[in-house]
Amino acid sequence: MDGPAATLSLRDIHLPDAVSWWPPAPGWWALLVLCFLMVFSVWLFRLIKYRRSVRVAAIQALQEISATFLREKDAHQLVKSLSILLRRICLSYFPRSEVAGLTGEKWLAFLDHCLDWGNVSERFSQGAGRTLITAPYQAQSTLQGEQLLNLCQHWIKALPLLKGKHP
Repeated sequence: MDGPAATLSLRDIHLPDAVSWWPPAPGWWALLVLCFLMVFSVWLFRLIKYRRSVRVAAIQALQEISATFLREKDAHQLVKSLSILLRRICLSYFPRSEVAGLTGEKWLAFLDHCLDWGNVSERFSQGAGRTLITAPYQAQSTLQGEQLLNLCQHWIKALPLLKGKHP
């Protein structure tokens, strides 16, 4: 090979390095973020759906308790039923370890502090809600059944769907 090709110092053909698997291309990052968003959205949807179903069931149970109270006028039974209902709602919304052992003043304080009350003057620890812990020691005529029903109805309707604030 005499001529111009022999005088050129050409190298042999070199193949490029193999494509590395790390770092992934931007499209894979976008897919990963999209998957996380989808999982989070499904989790959030199920949480809201569960809490909404708990609220609807609680309102229905409260209406049944209210109807029974209006029919029978038994304030002690009303207080007992409302106390059980509130306890069941709290066990559905908050961790069992934080709610199950609460009694007396601590229970009323939990009911007061787990929601943002704003300017509501009636609270569980100061107003008609105090009946939940004092009812066994009071005469039936001194119990404030309708005020307690209104307070519990307000409390149930004000339950948050997304976050459960607690003390």
